[in-house]
Amino acid sequence: MYFECRDLCVHYDKVQALDRVSLAAQQGEVVALLGANGAGKSTTLRAITGLTRASRGEIWFEDTRIDRLPPAAIVARGIAMVPEGRHIYPFMSVRDNLLMGAYLRRDTAGIRRDLDRVFARFPRVRERLNQQAGTLSGGEQEMVVVGRALMARPRLLLLDEPSLGLAPMVVRDIARLIGDVNREDNVTIILVEQNARMALKVSGRAYVLETGRIGLAGGSAELAGDDHIRRLYLGG
Repeated sequence: MYFECRDLCVHYDKVQALDRVSLAAQQGEVVALLGANGAGKSTTLRAITGLTRASRGEIWFEDTRIDRLPPAAIVARGIAMVPEGRHIYPFMSVRDNLLMGAYLRRDTAGIRRDLDRVFARFPRVRERLNQQAGTLSGGEQEMVVVGRALMARPRLLLLDEPSLGLAPMVVRDIARLIGDVNREDNVTIILVEQNARMALKVSGRAYVLETGRIGLAGGSAELAGDDHIRRLYLGG
């Protein structure tokens, strides 16, 4: 398996946030992780990136166990995350925000080429290159943080609620972007979303977290037709 969490448990003091969560992704897949607020979706991503330590279980990526590595080492192995709420550096320029994604890299020519690829994918980002990132619209900020993550040249990209707070038209743009990055850059993606309709449309498989445990798992098309999923997440 290209990526796998095995029986992952996370505690915050005495509160158990994740209880034996197991999930996996094959190379080149888009896998959705669905669930209500507080179900443990963001905690799962934080555990994968080393920002939150697992109290039990293992995380494997490309045949290497990574749950004992520091966050910088996990990024260096090819895992990048776009956090919930975008988290740009508001007083830095758009250009400097993008370059922060390449802070572990030393290949100047490669960084320049990857910047050009980001500009080709996001023309609006190029138009605002010297603008303070905090003055951008929500959709433009999402483009910047995705571009910043791509500057790390990830092989596994973790997206935490990329559609949060965005207008429906922008959400459609984000859905197309996820598909483009997956196909054109050959990046495996784990997508955390409350917008289940969008997530199930762009992913091939999905897991549903319910209060820290995997409640359902299967093909995205199959889950989209599941009565439980339709009632809780798809509005009927």
